[in-house]
Amino acid sequence: MIEKASIEDIPQLCDLLEMLFDMESDFLPDRTKQTEGLRQIIGNPEVGCILVFREGNDISGMVNLLYTVSTACGGRVGMLEDLIVKPDRRNMKIGCDLLDAAIDHAKISGCLRITLLTDSDNLGAIRLYQRFGFSRSEMIPLRLFP
Repeated sequence: MIEKASIEDIPQLCDLLEMLFDMESDFLPDRTKQTEGLRQIIGNPEVGCILVFREGNDISGMVNLLYTVSTACGGRVGMLEDLIVKPDRRNMKIGCDLLDAAIDHAKISGCLRITLLTDSDNLGAIRLYQRFGFSRSEMIPLRLFP
């Protein structure tokens, strides 16, 4: 079942983020930072929404949708982050269900565009996102950690 995450879910969400950040080249797991970030999102629905795939008391996957305003679109847009499914639950359409739910949630929330980043060598993820209608952008990400 897909539902919004709660504060009580944070330990399991941190476990999932650790798996995700172990796979990504740009980020490192840091439970303290991830806990604080999750707390800020879950506690402030105007900031975003974390959706989880729950099986009993277990969370098998998650996706994070953050909101901002785009001058190009003239309104609210979403940034999709942190789509991760436990390794032993992959290839069971959980990731597809989470992505579908995030897209629906973005539409209901008035998002005019959804942007996401993925590692350039993560071809499986790129194919998944393209199946859902995402396309490559001519823009490239640049980061600064002030």
